[in-house]
Amino acid sequence: MRTNNLFRKSLIAAGLVVAFSAMPIAQVAAQDAMQKSSDNQTVPDKTADTWITTKVKSELATTKNVKSSDISVTTMDGVVTLTGTTASAAEKTKVEAVAKKVKGVKSVDASGLTVADTAK
Repeated sequence: MRTNNLFRKSLIAAGLVVAFSAMPIAQVAAQDAMQKSSDNQTVPDKTADTWITTKVKSELATTKNVKSSDISVTTMDGVVTLTGTTASAAEKTKVEAVAKKVKGVKSVDASGLTVADTAK
């Protein structure tokens, strides 16, 4: 009876050791999964977005009749967001067209672009 009781306690102790030693591994796996899900993009996507932003800025800087210094460009998942001020509606349309032509651009959000009030 005493041997059986000792065996049972040893078995329970071994089970607890295994359970508690697996906890840190499970915790690390859960943290990795959370970090990956909170990251909207992978490194290559971030690199592509950076490239698109740089390319759009470069194209705007070399486009005639566009004052690119008044326009901010950001890119997230291939969606280019333009903010700032243009001198005219025609310039705004031109800025949107230039951004749309850049390779890798999925869409352009120009809702943050405003036309300057020239009546002042």
